[in-house]
Amino acid sequence: MNTNDLLSLEYTEPLLNRFLKYVKVWTESDEAEADAGKIPSAERERDLADILREELKALGLKDVQTTAECYTYGFLPATSAFADQPSFCLLAHIDTVDEVTGKDVKPIIWKDYDGKDIELPYGISLKSCEDKCLELAACEKDTLITSDGTTLLGADDKAGVAEIMTALEYFYKHPEVEHRAVEVIFSPDEETGHGMDKVPLNLLKSKYAYTVDGGHKGELETECFNAYKSEVTFTGKPKHTGSARPDMVNAVSMVSYFIHNLPQNQMPETTDGYQGFFAPMSVEGDMENARAVLFLRDFTQDGMEKRKALVDKLADATALVFGGKCQVKHTQQYLNMKEGLDKAPFVTENLVKAYKEAGIEPEFTPIRGGTDGSRLTEMGIPCPNIFTGGHNFHSRIEWASLSQMALAATVLINLCRI
Repeated sequence: MNTNDLLSLEYTEPLLNRFLKYVKVWTESDEAEADAGKIPSAERERDLADILREELKALGLKDVQTTAECYTYGFLPATSAFADQPSFCLLAHIDTVDEVTGKDVKPIIWKDYDGKDIELPYGISLKSCEDKCLELAACEKDTLITSDGTTLLGADDKAGVAEIMTALEYFYKHPEVEHRAVEVIFSPDEETGHGMDKVPLNLLKSKYAYTVDGGHKGELETECFNAYKSEVTFTGKPKHTGSARPDMVNAVSMVSYFIHNLPQNQMPETTDGYQGFFAPMSVEGDMENARAVLFLRDFTQDGMEKRKALVDKLADATALVFGGKCQVKHTQQYLNMKEGLDKAPFVTENLVKAYKEAGIEPEFTPIRGGTDGSRLTEMGIPCPNIFTGGHNFHSRIEWASLSQMALAATVLINLCRI
């Protein structure tokens, strides 16, 4: 289907309206609270969960509920032709990242985009000459959605939420269309890395699943980073700066030296494709104690072990140079889902069929990050990732393509009929 066909589908306008409604709900999660064990990390996440629960009920799903930890669940029974087929699960997350505010999102619709710079009201520009996907959208005269530049948009992952709801509404409005049984879970706190910490496995009957949390149309993701968080704490010897020589040890200087000596050609901004990285995420402290938090990413476990070892050695070397102390703590966040998906090839094969029935060839790209599907695959529930049509996630220049969102909804409808 071309862009005009996608924009004229019966469910495209309702899809847009759902998306606009969802992005206006403030669901920004809180990484610190999640790391401390609180799920949901922010009570505001419940606002969207409550809306989705009532919408699932209105669409006729069974056993609809929101758990105490803010996971919203629903079950769409199979039609008679698929009564003997096993169910699968569709997932999307309701929270937005806390790196850029998601409060008071004011979406703007740009119809018949022609490639000119998109000038947002607060000095933010989107330029097609700097964004290949935006350039393609211009060639297709697509309809785009952005924020007003003061916030992110929230396509990650409210586009996925809207697309799942649109597919469910399609079957509600077309009872004559045969389809498989489908379980749905809308999860909190994916952006904090804790999205599957409290997933209600007691409700989930499906043996495989699909997250709807990807980017450009056609992307089909079956592998991702191995991910660790490294917390590096330095302890110095504070002293009055006027009489510091010769025995003061400044922990702030130690943490600065440590970060400066990380491989600069292995940072997120200097890598792509299958290249891993070290990502300094935060620094805090004073002369006595200073702490850096790093994200380590690598597609192989051997590569990850080497990255952890380098952090250990660099931290020890820093402490030795300054005469202070250091402590390193590595915490696993998620693992590459490739091995788990390789053991259940039919999960991906069915998805490939759904893509091709929608008229697109899947493009297998590695996720330079992770999804709830990464964690689910670790738990024994294979779970590849489907595109949403969102772009430039986690930023004020985030945008979504309406035609690509409609295409994603079409893929989901096809998947339910395979």
